Amino acid sequence: MRRSVRTSDGVYLAVVEFGGRGTPILLLHGLMGRATTWWPVARRLTSRGRVIGLDARGHGRSQAAGPWTTERFAADAAELLDQLGAGPAIVVGHSMGGLQALALAASRPDLVQALVVEDMAVDLTGVPETAVADARAWFGAIPQPFSSLAEVRATFGHPRPEFGDYMAECVEERADGYHLLCRVDNAVEIAAEWARRSYWDVLAGVRAPVLMVCAADGIVPRGQPERMIDALRRNRYGPYARLVTLPGTGHLVHASEEAFRIAIEGFLATTAPLRDPA
Repeated sequence: MRRSVRTSDGVYLAVVEFGGRGTPILLLHGLMGRATTWWPVARRLTSRGRVIGLDARGHGRSQAAGPWTTERFAADAAELLDQLGAGPAIVVGHSMGGLQALALAASRPDLVQALVVEDMAVDLTGVPETAVADARAWFGAIPQPFSSLAEVRATFGHPRPEFGDYMAECVEERADGYHLLCRVDNAVEIAAEWARRSYWDVLAGVRAPVLMVCAADGIVPRGQPERMIDALRRNRYGPYARLVTLPGTGHLVHASEEAFRIAIEGFLATTAPLRDPA
């Protein structure tokens, strides 16, 4: 089921109800993604609770309007949970969504009972400044529209085919072909914030248990996952924090569905007991 909510700054956000009852489970997607990229994971999680996916502003079917800041994205997620009466929730975030999940847990601890952060760092300021410009140039050079979904998969699926499948979910068909749902300029502005500032301070406010699931070949700088776990454990609340690195995986870790499911369900079984359906 699909629905929409309106944020406090007047932006309409698209929401997908994947099904299930009981404990709310909120899925936050990565940059240029949308809620339905979570479908392989969502279908399995419906046995644990009510699974909800959010199209972040500027993504999927949500309205494209700034500000493009992590704090605003986290506020959007909080307002969604408030409006749906769906907190405290288990929050699962991939990449951009993982950072938003941490910010949500720190700013609204009443809305988060457990966190799963998939392959995201809190400090990407070491990335060369030219990387953002390079990303803009690369995406800008991609000819749109795409003639077919096969072309979308071929364009984005090298060297890891799972990214082709992911991006094939992030386009819409129009009369002249397939177009990306997220505007490249918006995506670049979102990523540019990560290169300008770090979010170590966010970890100080997290109270909920955290599972970090990292890729063997992902985007998180070497050594940072361990530092993030240490920072969480040492904050004033001392939350449970665990790191799992899945071998053979790239940035889209949850494409390895079975291994990702086992990691999440083991974590949730001990830290986020099921809530009886209303």
